[in-house]
Amino acid sequence: QVQLVESGGGLVQPGGSLRLSCAASGTILKVNDMRWYRQIPAKERELVATISSGGDTNYVDSVKGRFTISRDNAKNTVSLQMNSLKPEDTAVYYCFAHLFTTNLRNQYQYWGQGTQVTVSS
Repeated sequence: QVQLVESGGGLVQPGGSLRLSCAASGTILKVNDMRWYRQIPAKERELVATISSGGDTNYVDSVKGRFTISRDNAKNTVSLQMNSLKPEDTAVYYCFAHLFTTNLRNQYQYWGQGTQVTVSS
């Protein structure tokens, strides 16, 4: 059984910073790409940032220069440092991972439970 557990959400004023973390635990052989998505009510989930197992990163245009995704392969964790936050960044943020559990033939997708980020004065 694999779990992704997120932490670090909360309420912050515009211009402030938050750091989200996500830890994968359970039977894990290898973690491939890890991602952060976000979702607001009545809208589709949006891919915010991706990091490959080798450390290559990609961001949605709206967060470039403000958000930084990073990972610790030894601990199977991924983080999202969010700076210069705007009210439009308000959403539930979800951690996602592609990973192998007991063999390297079958890759599975796992999601975290989500953590609320609210940017408001």
